[in-house]
Amino acid sequence: MSGAVRVPSAGAGLHGGVPPGERLRVLLVEDDEGDAFLVGELLAETNSMIDLLVATSLSEARQRVMGVDCVLLDLGLPDAQGLDGLRRVLEMASGAAVCVLTGRSDEHLGIVAVAEGAQDYLVKGQVDGVLLTRALRYAVERKRADENARRLREVELRQAESARLERGLLPQPLMTTDEVSVHTFYRPGRHAALIGGDFYDVVQTQPDRIDLIVGDVCGHGVDEAALGVELRVAWRALVLAGVPDDEVLPALEQVLMSERRLQEIFATVATTRLDLASARATVRLAGHPPPLLLSGGKVAPVPAKGGLLLGVRPRRPVAFDLEFDTDDWSLLMYTDGLIEGRVDGGDERLDVPGLTGLLADPANRAVPLAELPAWLVGRAEQINGGPLADDVAMLLVTRGSGR
Repeated sequence: MSGAVRVPSAGAGLHGGVPPGERLRVLLVEDDEGDAFLVGELLAETNSMIDLLVATSLSEARQRVMGVDCVLLDLGLPDAQGLDGLRRVLEMASGAAVCVLTGRSDEHLGIVAVAEGAQDYLVKGQVDGVLLTRALRYAVERKRADENARRLREVELRQAESARLERGLLPQPLMTTDEVSVHTFYRPGRHAALIGGDFYDVVQTQPDRIDLIVGDVCGHGVDEAALGVELRVAWRALVLAGVPDDEVLPALEQVLMSERRLQEIFATVATTRLDLASARATVRLAGHPPPLLLSGGKVAPVPAKGGLLLGVRPRRPVAFDLEFDTDDWSLLMYTDGLIEGRVDGGDERLDVPGLTGLLADPANRAVPLAELPAWLVGRAEQINGGPLADDVAMLLVTRGSGR
């Protein structure tokens, strides 16, 4: 007996106690034609709303299992016997519930079958139509509940993993001075709110010297985030160890090239060394957008050379010396997720000039400096017409009034 049997959805033989629900597709794997006919008759006695498909062997079941809600399995088949057949069915029908229907009234075997992953163990001759229908529907619901619990657990694990990576990517600034303030910001892109490879760090090595970094590893996911953590930690170690300024980014590039999983992976980085005593800063860019300087009521990108991406062709970035004309200024460092949004739904991107215009807007004068990064993201999303696609990380370091 092979094929599909459409069990009636209503009839005079309706029994009470059958759980209602949507129509189910059940695959009966049974080589005995008489037993298969009996199962169809039992289901026809009730308002089962079950479409029964029959396979006489495991190999035939493999071809028909796609899209079924439940597999009703006999443990004695021509090509599989006992628990071996159950294990193979569980493997091939990972999304479906599996119930054992056998002529062997063996309590120990039933316990083992359920422990292996079956939702129920039924004995031929000991079930009627109502019991069989109820068992199939309950099995499907238990399987769905198990799948929902598994997916919830996976989400919780991913969230915990992201939280651990976020702590590595976005540390607390290591600084004690009160001559400047540092405001940090991070927001994941719209892709499932998973953390990406954006990172930042702030380290004070002397009373009047502070180092800052903002970086972005290409791609999204755990591997990219982990690589971002490695780069940030390596940068902090290099700075604290007193490695000469010109050697820090080349050493960071060596870490990237040795730790990346694919040769195509690269990173962009912007670093700034603040010398508060001399009112100067040294900026180095490796394929990263330039910081923006807010001072004297004006906003302008720091005209440092862009340099090459880290991991493409090793080359030492060119240092740019920036002099502060006043003790009231802010320096905004950011990742490119902030400037890659579209403008009014067109093909044009916000880019550095657009971001400069947002910062120059008199409307932001009323925004406290600590809230300015979030305000910028909000404005960029308004212009983009929705959430930004990429992650955004920002460092805003300010001195005096900050503007």
